[in-house]
Amino acid sequence: MQKNRIEVCGWLAAQPAQRHLPSGTAVATVRLGETYSYLSQGKAEQHTNWHALSFYGDLAHLAITFKKGDHLFVEGTMEQRKFIPADGSKRMIWELIVHSCHLIGDPRPRTTSLSDPLEKVAASDEANAADWPVG
Repeated sequence: MQKNRIEVCGWLAAQPAQRHLPSGTAVATVRLGETYSYLSQGKAEQHTNWHALSFYGDLAHLAITFKKGDHLFVEGTMEQRKFIPADGSKRMIWELIVHSCHLIGDPRPRTTSLSDPLEKVAASDEANAADWPVG
């Protein structure tokens, strides 16, 4: 049996763009960068891999709520797509078709009114996390 399953954790490069296929299916696309560090001849180096992500259907509606800089974990399959742009040249790209995704954290500062009682409880719990019993 062959498997085509990819898991990537990284940062969104931009706000996802949404469009609709002729069938009416929503599609959102965005690039995700994942950076790793390594030693090269005793010197620390960094390299960033960029992945083209495509979200379809309900995931596309979810994806457009993400913002540039959001930290995501995505799982899906890799597909190669061939197309001909307006200049007439033949092009091909590899894209990760997302089957599931999880927002890991939100590095952007947010202001909140804490008008929702559940938000107040969550904020209170975070403030008192150091007092929680361990074990």
